[in-house]
Amino acid sequence: MHDWIIEPPAPDADPARIARHDHVQRFPKPALDLFQQKSFLSPEECAQIIERIDQKRRPSTVADYNGDDVFRTSETCDLDMADSFVIGINNRIAAYLGIDPNYGEPIQGQRYAVGQEFKSHTDYFEPDGPDFAKFCSISGNRTWTAMIYLNEPGAGGATRFTKIGKTIQPMTGKMLLWNNRRADGTPNPATEHHGMKVRSGTKYVITKWFRERPWA
Repeated sequence: MHDWIIEPPAPDADPARIARHDHVQRFPKPALDLFQQKSFLSPEECAQIIERIDQKRRPSTVADYNGDDVFRTSETCDLDMADSFVIGINNRIAAYLGIDPNYGEPIQGQRYAVGQEFKSHTDYFEPDGPDFAKFCSISGNRTWTAMIYLNEPGAGGATRFTKIGKTIQPMTGKMLLWNNRRADGTPNPATEHHGMKVRSGTKYVITKWFRERPWA
């Protein structure tokens, strides 16, 4: 178990603080704040989450539908935030970022079978998009994304940040973190990423998003 830097929680994360964690890697691209932390979860913890995802998975959905019915073909599970095991994972992610857990959405699990993908997209909601008011009127837009790979598929399933040409391969327990905003607080198009097709096996991840205001 790693000893993460623990400080009083805040409404937002400080990239400089994240960079002080042991063994964290910060990608040297000024276009966005992007980090990875290997072995954030143990293989045993990942297996427990995979079991929960398989029990309650459903077809994934998208905001601001663009007419492409195969834009996102994965399955999603809304993890039970009354489950003490899930609560522990949730609080650990929030503590790592230094963000008050009240600013986080519930954790989602995603499952990708062979041929499934999530084409290039951003996690923030477009301010001029048709679904912006529906998803952002109360808690505001998404700020940080934390995504953890729960396993390693046989082939494929990488995460490619298309604007900066960076491809990250799945590794059991590895967490990716990125700030969905520029320094001035506006949405950052450089965060566009593609959950690439799984070529062999099955890919599992969990994703937690944080918001500008407390989640309600």
